[in-house]
Amino acid sequence: MIKRAVKLVLPDVQVVAALDPAALAPLAEDAVNALLAEGESENTVRSYQAALRYWAAWFWFRYAQPIGMPVPVAAVLQFIVDHVERRVAGGLESSLPSAVDQALIACGVKSKPGPLAISTVQHRLSVLSKAHQLKSMTSPVHDPMVRELVAKTRRAYAKRGVTPEKKAALTLEPLQAMLATCDDSLRGVRDRALLLFGWSSGGRRRSEVTAATIENTRKVGPRAYSFTLLHSKTNQSGAARSDAEKPVLDEAADALSCWLRRSGVETGPIFRRIRRGDKVGEPLAAGAVRDIVRERAALAGLPGDFAAHSLRSGFVTEAARQNVSIGDTMALTGHTSPTTLVGYFRAAESQRSAAARLFSPAKPDQNGTAALLTPSNAKAGSRQCGS
Repeated sequence: MIKRAVKLVLPDVQVVAALDPAALAPLAEDAVNALLAEGESENTVRSYQAALRYWAAWFWFRYAQPIGMPVPVAAVLQFIVDHVERRVAGGLESSLPSAVDQALIACGVKSKPGPLAISTVQHRLSVLSKAHQLKSMTSPVHDPMVRELVAKTRRAYAKRGVTPEKKAALTLEPLQAMLATCDDSLRGVRDRALLLFGWSSGGRRRSEVTAATIENTRKVGPRAYSFTLLHSKTNQSGAARSDAEKPVLDEAADALSCWLRRSGVETGPIFRRIRRGDKVGEPLAAGAVRDIVRERAALAGLPGDFAAHSLRSGFVTEAARQNVSIGDTMALTGHTSPTTLVGYFRAAESQRSAAARLFSPAKPDQNGTAALLTPSNAKAGSRQCGS
């Protein structure tokens, strides 16, 4: 053990102007902001920017002055009652004046008139809270009155039967219907490969589908690829994990091989835009995955609102239906907690429940033999449709 103190000899020369240790230099602040932005996903950054633009526009039209921080608690309460509905004698209404509503639409921060979805209001509040946190300010969203109003509003919506919108799950049958619309054209071959890759490798998020590259997706067998997923929503730091390898097998592998062969992609992102004349272009943006899912669902004539997340929810739902264990499912999806999956598995189990079919099966009579349900003896327990 070294017990002698080490003396550090510093030159008596000032190389650059001294900084104030209690304040961040302008260039350093720019660097911090750049790193914070780079570390966030593109979708998160876009949603934060949209939310902050909305706050700025709403505040200007409501108070005739630029928004400043910290935002007063009274303004946050006003924002909530402006954008959610409450019961009145004539039905439901919100407090946002029609003129302000039209102004928000005219300046491009709002798509249609009327109240916002409760989930959108909560997201806007979360973004405002995050903005205060980054400025080391107390968030008005944490005020007891604001928290109470949000909680009671959610309860009021639930009592009205308003539930969060969920995209339709792309289970096996609708997936097969969508794949049937993919012909032998270059676009059809790409869409088939993309849908099967995103679904069969564990219900990949759209950003994960577009993150697949020749370099991180290697062929490991005649009908098998392995996609190495190092960065995801549940692994933001890119830490090495035992479940990073996602298999792409059988029909999905065949479709991927066909796309690579037809497209000629040999390096970089796998899934690309297809331009006029069947020219393979630049990598797909994450939003293109949503567009492809919606387009193929429409071509297949599928009812329901499908989007990119339908690949993920559909995979989990189908895994539950086919009695795949939660552990095996999590290994592919990348979920770090079973909480999200439990709902899908409980729903699948309830559909198979014997307790839910107590009226359906034949029951033994006093002699121990099964009594058949015939039209004559069924009248006592049920009525025919239309009677």
